[in-house]
Amino acid sequence: MNLFLTILSGVAWTTVYVCAILVGFRDKSYAIPAAALGLNIAWEVIYALHSLSTRLSVQGIINIAWALADMVIVYTFLRFGRRELPGFVTRPLFVGWSVLLLLASFTVQWLFIAEFDWDPASKYAAFLQNLLMSGLFIAMFVARRGLRGQSMVIAVAKWIGTLAPTISFGILGNSFFIFGVGALCSVFDLTYIGLLWWAKRNPAIVRS
Repeated sequence: MNLFLTILSGVAWTTVYVCAILVGFRDKSYAIPAAALGLNIAWEVIYALHSLSTRLSVQGIINIAWALADMVIVYTFLRFGRRELPGFVTRPLFVGWSVLLLLASFTVQWLFIAEFDWDPASKYAAFLQNLLMSGLFIAMFVARRGLRGQSMVIAVAKWIGTLAPTISFGILGNSFFIFGVGALCSVFDLTYIGLLWWAKRNPAIVRS
């Protein structure tokens, strides 16, 4: 059961990343909120390298695939991200902020590892940044006043990709913390799915 849930999560999140790349280039934007993107690529690079240096597992292979996909999403953020910001944010300011965001993201991941060790840190960090991402998707929808740079496929796959490890680690693994944070993710994810569904049917209202 756990292997099935791991593979389901891997497929769902890979779908999120591939679709985010396609949507990013299509809409000349980025499809993963910036803060969540920084934490994601830091998590995936660190744990992919850890898996390569210790014992390669199914999750390790998935982490490598995610890290490679996230690098392309980071490229879409660096290429198109400045146009989402106010005019006073110059290119040097944008680059500096992006570097600071990435450095902070890697630092946070290493702090989790230093505090909790590798295995617990990977789960706690992943679920907390997942909750952050769920909230930031809603904020992205509001800031962009509609569907630009977003996709129902991303929203549904993100929900499934989070629900699977919530069941695996939270319910089957008897972690009340992971179950609680995962449940909150589902609340936000389903809210975001509902907003996208509503926006598709009421485009004039959203743009007004």
